[in-house]
Amino acid sequence: MSEELVYHTPVMLKESVDGMQIEADSICVDVTFGGGGHSREILGRLGKKGHLYSFDQDEDAEKNAPDDKRFTFVRGNFRFLYNFMRYHDVEGIDALLADLGVSGHHFDDETRGFSFRFDAELDMRMNKRGGETAADLLNNAPEEKLAKIFKLYGELNCSRKLASAIVKRRATSPFRRINDLLEVAKPFCPPQREKKELAKVFQALRIEINKEVESLEEMLEQAKELLKPGGRLVVITYHSIEDRIVKNFMKSGNVEGIVEKDFFGCVKSPFDVSKIIVPTDDEMVKNPRSRSAKLRIAIKKGE
Repeated sequence: MSEELVYHTPVMLKESVDGMQIEADSICVDVTFGGGGHSREILGRLGKKGHLYSFDQDEDAEKNAPDDKRFTFVRGNFRFLYNFMRYHDVEGIDALLADLGVSGHHFDDETRGFSFRFDAELDMRMNKRGGETAADLLNNAPEEKLAKIFKLYGELNCSRKLASAIVKRRATSPFRRINDLLEVAKPFCPPQREKKELAKVFQALRIEINKEVESLEEMLEQAKELLKPGGRLVVITYHSIEDRIVKNFMKSGNVEGIVEKDFFGCVKSPFDVSKIIVPTDDEMVKNPRSRSAKLRIAIKKGE
């Protein structure tokens, strides 16, 4: 098995890169480099004059960067897309790919705190260089904020009760490790749905710690400005929160999904929505992570 596959198996690899409609001289961006699977496929379709800029804030991902003159690794959050492109003197791009799922590497690394399968420190940061950890959040956030996080990002019916139990626990024993959280969370998870409910708890904390919603919204707005007329925006989503944002944005040009119409009643949007693709049955068998994935493609309208 190759090193890339150990790190992360890319979802809908061919379908997503096909959706970018890459030409030999295209300027492309992969804002979620991870194991580099999508990036390598993009490079395989570029000619000598093409170039790929790939973003990732995780230092582990940088180890997967290919040695290619047509490739530039950007170690940073994709919410700073526009600034980094200006730094590299890029005024417009032909295609952008975002695979919004968490890398398999993060779930399988016992030290990162992303999975309830291992007892590790409650970290969950994509960028280990700084910022609030999951333990910091659980130990310091007001009860109302915790309840809101679990409701909005985990869609948990027990959000208020769970938040209350966390605040009660931390008064006598602060949260440090995953097992500390499991002791509090498991009583709120029906045995027949325990894994799914715990996954929602961890998803909610991860989204908040890494500011995933805010980063996605900012990246999409900047992508809209950077894409050339006819440029392609290709996004793979995995849960309803991010998919709703992407769907709204592609439909209306704003993350709220507020549709404006011209004098003739035609929708005013910077994009023509091309298609929505779901994984094949074969891919879902080979790569279980793809089961919840949706691939959305939009084309920037001409000026």
